[in-house]
Amino acid sequence: MAVSMGAGNPCKDEKNMIHIVLPAFNEAESLKVLLPELIKTLKTERLQHKIYVVDDGSSDGTSKVVKDFSRRFPQIKLITHKTNKGLAETVNTGFESALAGSKSGDILITMDADNTHLPGLIVRMIRLINEGNDIVISSRFVSGSRVRGVPLSRRLLSFAAGTIFKILFPIPGVKDYTCGFRAYRVDLIKKGMEIYKDKFISEKGFSCMVDILLKLRRLDPICAEVPMILRYDLKKGKSKMDIWKTIGDTLKLIAKRL
Repeated sequence: MAVSMGAGNPCKDEKNMIHIVLPAFNEAESLKVLLPELIKTLKTERLQHKIYVVDDGSSDGTSKVVKDFSRRFPQIKLITHKTNKGLAETVNTGFESALAGSKSGDILITMDADNTHLPGLIVRMIRLINEGNDIVISSRFVSGSRVRGVPLSRRLLSFAAGTIFKILFPIPGVKDYTCGFRAYRVDLIKKGMEIYKDKFISEKGFSCMVDILLKLRRLDPICAEVPMILRYDLKKGKSKMDIWKTIGDTLKLIAKRL
């Protein structure tokens, strides 16, 4: 039986904190561009914020770049994995760090560190949380979205996965199950972690982002999507995604959750 979160107490107090989790693996060059834009957007909107960059065993100087920025912007916190542990462990580390310093009414945002997710969209996502939504997803499958530079294989995979999950695991308001650019009400994440404990983020690889949604589905969250502008053409370096492994992980996840 679903446990309804409802709108709860919408975050209307501008003093509530925005916690942004950035999983990063060899993203030194991208972060040099993303972090200043992120800071600029949040400061322009006068949003109190903390940014948690989780360096997942990078070898390209990612930690040094983040440390340099943190000296100028103390709201940036660097967390490091000595070795590469993968996306799931990196997201989990970021969640734990963000939630440890959070309070009721705060908002947690996840986004990629490769500069393909544009910070300006955060403002609209936060507004929708303030209006009563529990989860807001930056979606490639709603009117107004734009995608630049994404390989056809990636686009087909995302479309197929979204279609399958909508049929098998429908969540009102959700079309894009795989995009990791999301805003969550902190209270919802905490409730999910209370239920699932250390199994809340249990899937490996990119499928962990889908599984987070499937687990939060049990709480009957109010969800909304905003049109995404995905600038894959701004990405520096190669994609970290193994297409065939991701397909395999997705199929395993479907079988496990059915």
